[in-house]
Amino acid sequence: MDSKKWSPVTTRMLIGFVIGCGVFLLLVFKSEPGFVFLIDHANLPFHEAGHLLVGIFSNRLETYGGTLGQLTFPVVLAVSFWRKGDSLSFAGSVIWFFENWLNIARYMADARVQVLPLVGGGDHDWANIFGRWKLMAHDTQIARAVTGMAWLGIAAACAWVVWRWWRDRQDAGARMARCQSAVDHVGMG
Repeated sequence: MDSKKWSPVTTRMLIGFVIGCGVFLLLVFKSEPGFVFLIDHANLPFHEAGHLLVGIFSNRLETYGGTLGQLTFPVVLAVSFWRKGDSLSFAGSVIWFFENWLNIARYMADARVQVLPLVGGGDHDWANIFGRWKLMAHDTQIARAVTGMAWLGIAAACAWVVWRWWRDRQDAGARMARCQSAVDHVGMG
């Protein structure tokens, strides 16, 4: 990713990003585990639309459509921002993608007990998926692994922004040094 031309991350932008991440983390930790009210209610239409879209092509795969649906939109945004080289928007989309994993893990962990309220009272996606794959007894272990990967992904996106900021400062310092050297050289001539 280093050879790609990314928009610079200034110190002011980094401060705003850190504040935004702090608010996000506060929401995550103050919310019910795996469910951030504002974010996950916004993700719900994508989840339900995923069922409908995948269901058009296959009844058997419709169960997977909800999870795919809620992951698709952040991926589409991340790819769009990656192509534009928009550093902070790309990182934000990646964080959104991995935040969805926290919600998905919550749903996975509920597969056996099925206490979460379901939209429309339908079938439990992850109970069906784990049942098909004979993994029902491992629902909570898989959910914990997905939660761990979610936090790693969020941390990686945040670290990447800090690294971009550091690189941009290094590049700016090198440009300043070259300019000063050129000015000094012209002044001596």
